[in-house]
Amino acid sequence: MARHILLTGASGTLGRMLAPRLVAHGCQVRLSDINPFPDPVPEGAAFVQADLADEGAVRRVVEGTDAIVHLGGISVEKPFRPIIEANILGLTHVFEAARAEKQRIVFASSNHTIGFYEREETLSTKDPVRPDGYYGLSKAYAEMLGRMMFDKHGLESVHMRIGSCLPKPTEARHLSTWLSHDDLERLIIAAVEADKTGHAVVWGVSANTRSWWKGDDAERIGYRPQDNAETFAPLPEEGDAITRRFQGGSFTAQDYTRDDQ
Repeated sequence: MARHILLTGASGTLGRMLAPRLVAHGCQVRLSDINPFPDPVPEGAAFVQADLADEGAVRRVVEGTDAIVHLGGISVEKPFRPIIEANILGLTHVFEAARAEKQRIVFASSNHTIGFYEREETLSTKDPVRPDGYYGLSKAYAEMLGRMMFDKHGLESVHMRIGSCLPKPTEARHLSTWLSHDDLERLIIAAVEADKTGHAVVWGVSANTRSWWKGDDAERIGYRPQDNAETFAPLPEEGDAITRRFQGGSFTAQDYTRDDQ
């Protein structure tokens, strides 16, 4: 197993949750974020502040690690310009640095790559992407970048299409999209420990009875989710008609202007 892991986006909600878990798993962890780490740095970890838009800083923070868990970037829908800076330019810097160091990347992709599929549809990762905004579009770019990097350079990457990663589900949509914190940890450890991954795309979702997402590369990397959102059912339906129609939820309703629905 890769024992020296770079965790980007470490100062965010998921990064802060994962940092001590990775250390407890026996990993030496280098934490990095554009923002200071708000908690005490776990013993066995170190924090390096870096901006993903700074190519030199990215290369320095990547150097000497064995694998990258890339959570860094903007995690919500935003206008195109800030998305470009963090989620496209910054992401490409990370992939280029990983290529130079011959490292595997475990990347936080998103269900928003396929957000405009309707909720009645069941998808595999072979279905065409249908991003629900610039954020989802940036995640689709990352998956395509990973594909090119593997085909051209042999760089392995695992793209986790994360659904709704929360301590517990809180609304009806989450009965299909929920990813527990424990299952996220299981997914990342599986992706890091797998002997070979190639270019893998895995639904970042727990073993939910009502999941909209089935076929993926989970078996290839040995990911076996154990939690199920159904434990929390029933839950209230939230949002307007567009939010409730599409798998991407509220992201699909932002700036929605079609009048033929």
